[in-house]
Amino acid sequence: MTNDADSTTPVYLRDQPHAIIERDGVRFTLLGTAHVSKASVDAVVAAIASKQFDAIAVELDTNRHRAMTEPNALAKLDLFQIIREGKMGLMAANLAMAAYQRRLAEQLGIEPGAELKAAAVGAKENNIPLYLIDRDIGITLKRAWYSLGFWGRSKLMAGLASSLLVNEEVDEAQIERLKEGDILESSFGEFAETTPQLYEKIIAERDRYMAAQLREQTEDSKPREVLAVIGAGHLKGLSEALAKAPDHPHTTCETLNSLPTGSKIPWFTILLCLFLIGGFAWGFYHGGAELGGKLVLQWVLITGGLSAVGCIAAGGHPLSVLSAFVAGPITPLHPALSSGMVSAFVEAWARKPTYEDFLTLRDDTAHWKGWWKNRVARVFVNFTLTILGTVAGVWIAGLSIVGKLS
Repeated sequence: MTNDADSTTPVYLRDQPHAIIERDGVRFTLLGTAHVSKASVDAVVAAIASKQFDAIAVELDTNRHRAMTEPNALAKLDLFQIIREGKMGLMAANLAMAAYQRRLAEQLGIEPGAELKAAAVGAKENNIPLYLIDRDIGITLKRAWYSLGFWGRSKLMAGLASSLLVNEEVDEAQIERLKEGDILESSFGEFAETTPQLYEKIIAERDRYMAAQLREQTEDSKPREVLAVIGAGHLKGLSEALAKAPDHPHTTCETLNSLPTGSKIPWFTILLCLFLIGGFAWGFYHGGAELGGKLVLQWVLITGGLSAVGCIAAGGHPLSVLSAFVAGPITPLHPALSSGMVSAFVEAWARKPTYEDFLTLRDDTAHWKGWWKNRVARVFVNFTLTILGTVAGVWIAGLSIVGKLS
């Protein structure tokens, strides 16, 4: 890996981090780019214009490629399908990261990942095969989520929320880190640097995955020269993985695309149900209908009330608030019935997003006020804040019941 220039180094690689790896009869030129650099865009354009390469590979997955090359892709979202399939949290995280990147674009005058888009567009214009080698961002986020404990997940959510709400202007340290790193890593801020599990999932695993994808996608077409445009933060890890990886790239991809199954028994729900049923039964047995009724009413009012408060904070429609109140006490006892999902579904039905809302979603979510202004974005805010209200309600109501029983 080098960025030194000599007489044999092509002009477009001079002063640019790069590595050249030969594997399986293919010569891979890995061009390490800064995701917020005009110089990186120029280097990519010049590399493609050289006509040296038979194929182009980019650090994109199918969804990111579509979002980057199809400006109206968000307008095709089926909001109700996203809610039904339980993908609200993942979509909200994607929008939060897109908002962070949008603020970068406004501040720096260049769209983050412009060099990846230039590579994709250049491949199409020159009729060169394009390989999308990055892992689906949804799988990456899920594997990262499963690798963290309760406090790690809390910090992760707080980091995403703060990147959305707290700091309108991205500071210089974040910009410098992004120039040498990765967009996804930078979106999580310092948490990614100090959390080994997160770094492993969003950087190291993707290095190995992209190396395997490069080898797998070039097996059939057998190009002799491949230009791979990747973030500079992946250059070292990808180079090593490409040079030293075992001879089974398909197996590597399958392994790194899998999700932990975990226990299928909802232990938390079971224990909570036992606690509540036992607590209510104890109350009715020792205190009669008065104490037992108070415990049940307390549970309903606190969990339902705080769920409704979360929905109100999201600017929810009155029907959404009512549905949050009704679903809040039931959610902890039935994992498939999420108060946030119910409230979000009612919100999307009561205030149907317009086509204009979908078209302006990317711009509106670049600033925190836009999340409440845009009807599509507000559904995601509704989902998130309603769930947070329910979680707070469960803890407060549970502790209150324990206090009365003791």
